[in-house]
Amino acid sequence: MHQLLPLFRYLCLFVLSSMGCLFLSKSSFAQGEESITLTINSNNQFQTIDHFGASDAWAIQFVGLWPDEKKNAIADLLFSMESANGRPNGIGLSMWRFNLGAGSAEQGKESGIKDEWRRAESFLNSEGKIDMSKAKGQVWFAQAAKDRGVDKLLLFSNSPLVQFTKNGKAFSSNGKSNLDLDKTKDFADYISSVGIGLQNIGLHPSYISPVNEPQWDWSDGGQEGNPYTNEEIASFVKILDQSLSDQALDAKIDVAEAGKINYLFELADKPRRGEQVKAFFDPSSENYLGNLRHVSNVISAHSYFTTSPSTVSEKLRVQVLSEVESIPGLNYWMTEYCILGGNEGEINGNGRDLGMESALYLARVIHQDLTISNASAWNWWLAVSPYNYKDGLVYIDKNKEDGAFYESKMLWTLGNYSRFVRPGFVRIEASINSDKLMGSAYIDPLSKQKVVVLVNPEAKDIQVSLDGEGSENTSIQCYLTNEQSSLSPLTVSSIFQIPAKSVMTLVFN
Repeated sequence: MHQLLPLFRYLCLFVLSSMGCLFLSKSSFAQGEESITLTINSNNQFQTIDHFGASDAWAIQFVGLWPDEKKNAIADLLFSMESANGRPNGIGLSMWRFNLGAGSAEQGKESGIKDEWRRAESFLNSEGKIDMSKAKGQVWFAQAAKDRGVDKLLLFSNSPLVQFTKNGKAFSSNGKSNLDLDKTKDFADYISSVGIGLQNIGLHPSYISPVNEPQWDWSDGGQEGNPYTNEEIASFVKILDQSLSDQALDAKIDVAEAGKINYLFELADKPRRGEQVKAFFDPSSENYLGNLRHVSNVISAHSYFTTSPSTVSEKLRVQVLSEVESIPGLNYWMTEYCILGGNEGEINGNGRDLGMESALYLARVIHQDLTISNASAWNWWLAVSPYNYKDGLVYIDKNKEDGAFYESKMLWTLGNYSRFVRPGFVRIEASINSDKLMGSAYIDPLSKQKVVVLVNPEAKDIQVSLDGEGSENTSIQCYLTNEQSSLSPLTVSSIFQIPAKSVMTLVFN
């Protein structure tokens, strides 16, 4: 009979959580083997959170044209801040990243990009004029995000328009920048004009990211992409900065979406493409951009290939923090991540996983990016994926006109952060006297509301005791994500248990 107790316990957990009335306390489960103490100290403060986001590449161009009921349901999952019976309808992303396509979609098979889902449409028509009726699916989702309260929109460019490249393609031929230098200003003016065009239809780009992973060669035609040296980035950003001023577009420029975080602080294997913190924000650098009107006080990078094993991940993020802190006033955004590669045997990127294995790995990456490198923003890669890969929050059938969609636990685990840690919240000290549990804490400077996110990757429940701030609470609102629950509401006291292999958000009012 005792072998059936764990199954019975989680069946009860599932039933109660689906009713929105779950209560977890010290007596809810069998006594854990050890008690862990969580201490919150709001007097010790770190970075201010700017946003949590995801991108619309590449499926949104099609999904945005799906039947209304389905695309609205997907938009709710990504953006909604509403709830039903206490359970959130969505994860409340606060940034939406809009892929400013290079026009490979119009080229079709001639683009050289075999997978049509990885081609992207531009806003330039056959006469070479801006046409804001294009990219309808993407525009629909950007509007859906705004309608659900997302007030931050970023335009990112993987490649210059095919009309402005040396080879007429949206990817490089030789591992060098494909931007035709005679068309540099044309490309900058195009970006500004699209920003104005979106503004005219009620969308307001807050940020523009003109280059993406400039360290890679982008010569295989797998997708749109373009390499840049630091000198080439600086040159283009200066021209774009002037174009934004000329067209009176009030948007900030984000640089430089490094392909790996170590390119922020070292040259590594990419001479002229590394050490990007000092290259762009050290006033003594010949590529200094920090004095430009539209350049944000942010350096951005992607967490790919730097997350395993955990000890190496921690070391790299310590180095990121040190490098960013060497420039007064500079902030760090982690602007793209999904689970790629073999990750030192910890997890493999291949294969779609809707469950908690991938979600717990994701939670560790978010935790380390926020608490070690002090990232003030965190962004997932594909909001919607049609692929058999660990790259999506919501998965879909690879059907351009209609299909089914599937929620993942990665979606809801990101929601344990994005739904509750809102723009303007400040990370505060959260001390845990055990390495078995990960935790971070945040406070709203205005309302003084505190939020704690706990990650239990262990195969057993862990008892937690609150000490200091919050310990006086006898009823704390929480939201649980595990195999049985997706941000399911529950109530705990100051001594509670976090279930095995789960992520839990505590909200202190």
